[in-house]
Amino acid sequence: MHKEYPESSCRHRFAVLFPAYKEDAVIVNSVRNFLRQGYPADLYEVIVISDGMHADTVCLLREMGATVMEVCFERSSKAAALNFAMARLDDRYDVVAVMDADNHVDSNFLGKLNDAYSAGVKAMQAHRVAKNRNSDIAYLDGLSEEINNSIFRKGHVNAGLSSALSGSGMAFDFAWFKKNISKVDSVGEDKELELLLLEDCVRIDYLEYVYVRDEKVQKAAVFSQQRQRWLSAQQTGLSRGIRHLSLAFRQCNVDYCNKLVQWMIPPRLILLGATPVGVVMIGLVSFAAVYKWICCYLLFLLALRLAIPSGLFGHEVRHALRQAPQLFVRMLVGMFRLNKKKSDFIHTPHGEDE
Repeated sequence: MHKEYPESSCRHRFAVLFPAYKEDAVIVNSVRNFLRQGYPADLYEVIVISDGMHADTVCLLREMGATVMEVCFERSSKAAALNFAMARLDDRYDVVAVMDADNHVDSNFLGKLNDAYSAGVKAMQAHRVAKNRNSDIAYLDGLSEEINNSIFRKGHVNAGLSSALSGSGMAFDFAWFKKNISKVDSVGEDKELELLLLEDCVRIDYLEYVYVRDEKVQKAAVFSQQRQRWLSAQQTGLSRGIRHLSLAFRQCNVDYCNKLVQWMIPPRLILLGATPVGVVMIGLVSFAAVYKWICCYLLFLLALRLAIPSGLFGHEVRHALRQAPQLFVRMLVGMFRLNKKKSDFIHTPHGEDE
């Protein structure tokens, strides 16, 4: 079990980046929340990369004390926003933190990141949790996030591997990030960053005790659109990373090889829906082979149950699971559209926009 890093007497300077594409509905509250940090105010700067937001929102953010960089890209993306900001920041900072426009954190967020950085951690992922559970879709989305946290973050770190990144609530050594972010250009910037870190043998730590509250999608259409973007990013990351697999294998870079194997696995929702169908089809050919697949499926369900925190497993789960069949169909259809959307930026709306 990972323990908290000891409190450090050394204070490092943070650049906190909020890429915000048409996020007028949520960005003001998120920045207001972040500016309540107990960390010394002169040692961190909140920087909003504003893309397509209203002038009133930009003005209010500046009045609150945030630095606002206004951009207008021909093809908007989080990677483009991060590259724009980093190209204009000097080397006064030690750490860069990357947030989403809807994220809320506790007042000790930067202090905990500072402790980890002082202990030698150069890349870290905080614990993202659901900020809202106001619909069945939002509940399932939050549940999925916690399963990922248990398996691909906490589980991996406890096994001596690197944590997966979540896209926000991430922090990196500033010098490394400034040098490498220019290599990132896809819609799956977190996947590209993972590959770059693992190529450099930089371990990604998971700070389970540092929480980031993240808004979960509330509608099935938005859920499937978001997953389509994630699947596209995973496919792109796999196609890029596989080129260096033989080198990683020769170098015994277990972290890198594990990451590519992880990205080869179909999404959980697809496995949950497709496996029973496959079992029925196998049964039509060889009834004896069915037992093996049923056992594997039951073990898969048991693993998912163990990955869900006990506080989240109640009657709400059974209620929310009614949405699973339509989400499965939407994701299955979305998988056949990946090539068309591979390079497109698919925006996930938040707040009033959804």
